[in-house]
Amino acid sequence: MCGIVGYVGDKQAQGVVIEGLRRLEYRGYDSAGIALIEAGTVHSDKRAGKLANLEKAIGERPLPESTTGIGHTRWATHGAPNDQNAHPHLGRRDRVALVHNGIIENYATLRAELEAEGHEMRSETDTEIAAHLLERELDAGGDLTTAMQAVCRRLEGAFTLVAVDAQDPDRVVAARRNSPLVVGLGQGENFLGSDVAAFIEHTRDALELGQDQVVTITREGVTVTGFDGSPAEGKPYHVDWDLSAAEKDGHDWFMRKEIYEQPQAVADALLGRRTPSGALQLDEMRLSEQELRDVDKIIVIACGTAFYAGLVAKYAIEHWCRIPVEVELAHEFRYRDPILTANTLVVAISQSGETADTLQAIRHARVQGSRVLAICNTNGSTIPRESDAVIYTHAGPEIGVASTKGFITQLVASYLLGLYLAQVRGTMFGDEITAVVNDLEEMPAHLQTLIDRKDEIYALAAELKDARSVLFLGRHAGYPVALEGALKLKELAYIHAEGFAAGELKHGPIALIEEGLPVFCVVPPRGRDQLHDKMISAIQEIRARGARTLLLVEEDDPAVASYADSVIPLPRVPVLLQPLVAVVPLQLFACELASLLGHDVDQPRNLAKSVTVE
Repeated sequence: MCGIVGYVGDKQAQGVVIEGLRRLEYRGYDSAGIALIEAGTVHSDKRAGKLANLEKAIGERPLPESTTGIGHTRWATHGAPNDQNAHPHLGRRDRVALVHNGIIENYATLRAELEAEGHEMRSETDTEIAAHLLERELDAGGDLTTAMQAVCRRLEGAFTLVAVDAQDPDRVVAARRNSPLVVGLGQGENFLGSDVAAFIEHTRDALELGQDQVVTITREGVTVTGFDGSPAEGKPYHVDWDLSAAEKDGHDWFMRKEIYEQPQAVADALLGRRTPSGALQLDEMRLSEQELRDVDKIIVIACGTAFYAGLVAKYAIEHWCRIPVEVELAHEFRYRDPILTANTLVVAISQSGETADTLQAIRHARVQGSRVLAICNTNGSTIPRESDAVIYTHAGPEIGVASTKGFITQLVASYLLGLYLAQVRGTMFGDEITAVVNDLEEMPAHLQTLIDRKDEIYALAAELKDARSVLFLGRHAGYPVALEGALKLKELAYIHAEGFAAGELKHGPIALIEEGLPVFCVVPPRGRDQLHDKMISAIQEIRARGARTLLLVEEDDPAVASYADSVIPLPRVPVLLQPLVAVVPLQLFACELASLLGHDVDQPRNLAKSVTVE
């Protein structure tokens, strides 16, 4: 989810690139860098931290004037966020400079190949191998465009690559596969960017690229080809948004944009998780298989939305691995004197990796001799650094305070952890694990289907905008979804909302039901024990007392129509994976209702994105 800028024209490239990076800093802010071409040489500088660090450096040691350049703001994936791992990366002889967004899945194989030839890598990143490969292709003959085509044919994963060649100063070449890249069309100049915010002050004419395409920009024009070198065309369009909206891809809120990004976020979270033989592999699993086999209890610690992801993890891990799992609020964990041993695995879930309560909890666990595994979105943050192993969610930056794609990728990471433990401990057969991973890989398409139906959810929000209380019910893995749906409404709309396990209704909460009260009900898929029928019984009970029943239920379920005031159809998925699809309509509902009420959706009152005090 990094910010990328490319420019060739008659302006000073440094100013254009830095300005573009400033507009894209929300996409990545672990480090920033720039490369310019002048007099047959790549001139580059890059710094960890905010863009201001780079600006200060090049203010003190100016780069030469140039009209061709590329730049990058990084959201770290491979390698810690430091100067060495910042982009651009250079080739073996510093002829090529390259920036990259995405993940190159087969980088380890390619790196080994290059090192066998004598290439020395200067970073921990997957990106640097692409720069070395490009330069190797150029040394063999041809130009930067054909070199990029050849390199892309060898890469696996999702990526945007943008490169310059010191010996070809009037050309910038880029490539795209499952990662954002747009072209800005000017007069005597052309631009590249992760999104139109990179160049909107210079031009509003843009070119949308297709998958597996290489684009070459010069002052004179733009050429598009496939990875195989065949001619191709981009799709021209005109941007009529203002700059603020451009940063949000034309949406009113970052949160809405981030909800819409969830299909891609899930796809990114699954990238690189299988070996060539089909076995699962995880990012930084520094725990040995024997250590994982010795685990006799798992405690998940988290706060807020991450806590609800942990509740889903409990259902999945216990079912697949037959290990007892407890889920604890991190801020309560160490104060109750938990029972921890060397065979306890503590799983800490935190989007930022800096959540103070969770950090103190894992420090307590480590003092007690337990192993700690972090599920986190932020490479190089404190919680992953102080953990024994990490599963990065690869959601990219999340600007909206109320978590959406952060939550859904935490779910994916939790499922991957459960499946990996099942693989190591032998509690599932290989084909069973493969079947679940295949189901997960279908999720981006399912999520897109739900997002395409957003207008139905928005219409429902308009109908209910005067509601002062909303309840949410679920069973099994749907119960954490009910809790998350209620939390989103509290965070954004500032109205009373509660989530309950549906079986608890008759033990007290049914007293809240009154005429017209909206109740969202997450109906389990058919065929899972008796959960489906039990949920239908609960729906009948509240409807008999006047509730307005809003049912999230798998499509083509004939049993629910007569009990529903509104039906929100969900794609048919296994019950343990249903939270991935069931939560999306609730996110859309909360976002739209808060918008209709005139609230600031991205910055709800009294809330911060990361809670860094205990």
